[in-house]
Amino acid sequence: MVGSTLKVRDASERDAGACAAIYAPYVTDTAITFENEPPSPAEMAERIATARRTHAWVVLCDGGRVVGYAYGSPFKSRPAYRWACEVSVYLEWGRRRTGGGRALYTALFDRLAARGFRTAVAGMTLPNEASAGLHRAMGFQPVGVYRRIGWKHGAWHDVAWMQRTIAGGEDPPAEPR
Repeated sequence: MVGSTLKVRDASERDAGACAAIYAPYVTDTAITFENEPPSPAEMAERIATARRTHAWVVLCDGGRVVGYAYGSPFKSRPAYRWACEVSVYLEWGRRRTGGGRALYTALFDRLAARGFRTAVAGMTLPNEASAGLHRAMGFQPVGVYRRIGWKHGAWHDVAWMQRTIAGGEDPPAEPR
């Protein structure tokens, strides 16, 4: 459960080292992400800056130390998709199923909705029941599975896609900010 020492805040480039350290074992030890090399803190700082310019990036801190993060990014580049975004969440090992993912996503969705985004989509390599459970708990609905779409660690992996509405409003929608 997210306790009083846990706080979510907007990320800055100063959080890049912590975010890179959290993400590295997902890259090297799992097929949860299809990256092959963990990004450096400098590359992670650029990712944070890019996400903050167009979408949002938040971090979960425990006593001031970054222990998780979530961010939004463009879903697709074509103009019709501009109100949709792809979201991801990562927590330090051992912090899954503790409420941190829910806290991060809640804050992230508030920020994305305030910028004018309407729909969030998330892809997850299967099997990954912790991620699927979090996304279901956050109101995501399954929309499909790409079968044998990614090769990593000597095997093919499926990727499930889920989506949820993060904001409503009048149509046509205002341009995302």
